[in-house]
This record gives sequence, structure tokens and C-alpha cells, in this order.
Amino acid sequence: MTNTKIYNYNTMSDKKFRVESDLLGELQVPAEAYYGVQTQRAINNYKISNSKMSDYPDYVIAIAYVKWAAAAANGELGVYDKKIADAICAASKEIVDGKFQDQFPVDMMQGGAGTSVNMNANEVIANIALEKLGHEKGEYQFCWPNDHVNCGQSTNDAYPTAIKLGVIRMNKRLIASLKDLVKAFRAKGDEFKDVIKMGRTQLQDAVPMTAGQEFYAFANTLEDEIANIEHNLKFMHEINMGGTAIGTGLNAVPGFVELCVKRLAELTGEPFRPARDLVAATPDTGDYVAYHGALKHLAIKLSKVCNDLRLMASGPRCGLHEINLPPMAPGSSIMPGKVNPVIPEVTNQVCFKVIGNDTAVAFAAEAGQLQLNVMEPVIMECMVESITWLANAMDTLRVKCVEGITINAEHCTEMVKNSIGIVTALNPYIGYKTSTKVAKEALETGRSVYDLVLEHGYMSKEKLDAALDPAAMTESHEYIK
Repeated sequence: MTNTKIYNYNTMSDKKFRVESDLLGELQVPAEAYYGVQTQRAINNYKISNSKMSDYPDYVIAIAYVKWAAAAANGELGVYDKKIADAICAASKEIVDGKFQDQFPVDMMQGGAGTSVNMNANEVIANIALEKLGHEKGEYQFCWPNDHVNCGQSTNDAYPTAIKLGVIRMNKRLIASLKDLVKAFRAKGDEFKDVIKMGRTQLQDAVPMTAGQEFYAFANTLEDEIANIEHNLKFMHEINMGGTAIGTGLNAVPGFVELCVKRLAELTGEPFRPARDLVAATPDTGDYVAYHGALKHLAIKLSKVCNDLRLMASGPRCGLHEINLPPMAPGSSIMPGKVNPVIPEVTNQVCFKVIGNDTAVAFAAEAGQLQLNVMEPVIMECMVESITWLANAMDTLRVKCVEGITINAEHCTEMVKNSIGIVTALNPYIGYKTSTKVAKEALETGRSVYDLVLEHGYMSKEKLDAALDPAAMTESHEYIK
């Protein structure tokens, strides 16, 4: 149990400290800090990722909501004095409102199954509450981080609940960024709907299509991921609050589970529900695996779209040169005039990182043992990083690339006219075998499919013109016989 043994100041330097103690002994804590001894130990112990809890405000807000709901429930159930409960609720609300964000300096990567995060919140909220009750920071006998703020809880239920709420909150921005990107691709589909170009399979000429169809396809394949992500997000609403250490509910009073979850749902507007089996839910990280799997799904699709954009823009003289990406930076330190597709490239790399994070989430989820999975911190770090990076990358791709794409319409049309691939449209009229013969001869002689079909008398000019009309080949139509 954390205890403030003495309250004094270090006068050997400009900085003032108070001294707090815990199981391991005494430690100096900055006098102005709202966090306490266990948070200070975490600061000293974990200099790993350079990524702090305070870097993710939605995460900080999430754990404050959890503590608010718990204090509200404990106050209503008469577990401790209502004045203390009200002070904890008020302190939690201030954090939810955006205050005290800098008081959460704990590294996202840590041992202890999230205990440092939980105690960081307990200590900050306790010290804010103490001031509201007319006491000094560290006078925990009037409001304890453990006995009051953490009452009816353990790290093992409060921490995963905060993870789930944090992800739910951060997901809103991700979905907004994804919807904006879909809208941008669809707008380009409208803009390019009348431009004929060559479709390709295995990087070989296939059959004609419109550039609009291609950009509509980008929009639609990404739009499908909205429903997939939101479906997997629903698993985050089942929480193990009140399970305490291993799901048995030790130290939580009867009625706490239902009331705490109810209050959390009311405070956040999210449909939280208690897990069906708290013992099963406490070590179970399957919900994280499912959600991050949806992020990987999006990353794979997004990366494929960026691959296509880079191919379509390749050139300008010796590539496909179908589209022009906005020039964002000189492309070489040695080759004058070169401009690289840097925005799709950086988006590709973000997607690779998300795919790698998904592997880390899977390994961490598998590493659970008996009644707890102690690897949840790396799962949380991967999830917030993936959400943040994907949202940033999609915004960057939209603003600095997609919205400024232009198309080389005449070049696209010429490639269709000179393509061997249009012979595919003749299969219903002259048969696959004859079409193959025409294609082979066109390749060997360099002559056009059109001229060879007329020369051999396979079709009349009228029927051939109708069959090889590029616009007609991009839509369903009746064969002219």
C-alpha cells in the first residue's frame, strides 16, 4: 500500500520534492506532481519507447472514465464516504475534460500487466481529489490511491477496460479519416469516368475499362473496411470490470459489477456490458486480436491501392504514365528532374508497420498464462500506434496525393487502341481459337487487331466497329450479331 511517510522538500537544488514511500521504500516525487511514488518508479524503470501515456489523450480520458464510474458506484453502494466519492468523480471529470494530461508520463511499454498505468491514474486522481477536499498532495490518509480510487478494482480489470474505451474513442478519428479518403477516391472516379484506359492482370494488358471504374473500385474496396472495423469494434463493449484480480470479484462488494458498468455506459454513451464469465474474460485478449486484425485488413488493402497509384504514375516517359501524382519533393540527390511518389510510399510503409504490429499483438495474446495476460501493454501500444499512424497516413494520402491526381487521358486512350488485349472482345463473335490466332499475328507483325480481322474477313467493318468500341467494352451490352 502506498503511504506518504513524510512531507518535506529537497533544498539542495532548485527543484522541490516530496518524499513518498511504498513496499520498496522511499522515493522523491516532484512536489508539484499529481502523480506519486509508483508512477515515479515507472518513470525511472521504463525508458523504452519514448511514447508516453500522455501522448494519447483518448487513452488518458478512458482510464479517467473508468475511475469515475467506479467511484460513482462505490459512493452509491456506501462503500466509503460520499464526500470522497464525489471528490474522486470530480477529479476524474477534470481529466476527462482535458486537464492534467501532462501528469501521465508513464512509458507505453512496461512490465507489470499495466499496473503502472493504473497506479498513475489512481495517484493523479487521488491528489486532485485531496486538493478538492482541502488537503495537500500526498496526504493519502484522507483519500488513498489504492483504498479509495482503486476500490473494487484491480489493474487486471480497470486497465483492460480503459484499453477498450481508449480504442473505441480513437477509432472514431480513424473511421472519419477513412470515410474522407473514400470520398476523395469517389470524387476522382466521377472526374475520370469517361476516360478509357487499359485494364491489366499479371501486369499484362487485359481488357479496357474506364479510369473512373478503377478509382470507384479504390473507393469501394476501402469503404468495405468501415463495416469490418466497426463490426470488430463491438467486441470492445464487453468488459471485465469488477472481476478484480482474476475475475472472482475479490474485494468488490455485491452489486458493484452491474452498477459500475452501468455508470460507465451512462458516462461515455457506449453500450458497455459485463462479461458473461469474468474469470474467462480477465486473461482473454481475443477482442484485441479481432480488432487489430481488422486494422491489418485495412492496411493490406490500403497498401495495394498505393502500389497501384505508383504503377499508374510510373514514368513519365518509360512507364505507364496514366496518371500524375502531385509533386511533393525533389526525388533524387543525383538525378535532376526526378520526382518520386513519396506520399504513396510513406503510406505503404505505415501499412507495413501495422501488419508487423498485428504479428506482435498475436504473439502477445498467445502469451497469456493461467488467469492473466501480462503482455497487454504491448498490445495496447500496438493498437494505439496502428490507429494513429493509419489515420495520419490516410489524411496525408488524401490531402497531398489523391485530391491532386490528374490523368493523361489521350495517352490512356492511345494505349487502348494499340493494345492486343482488345481482341478479347471478339471472342463471342469469332471464337477463342480465331481470336488467339489474330492476337499472335498482331504480336508477331506489329499490325493492329482491327486491320487483321478485316483483312481475313472474320467480321464486317460495321460489326467490328461496334465490338471494338472501347466505351461499349467497359459496360454490359448485347452482342451485335
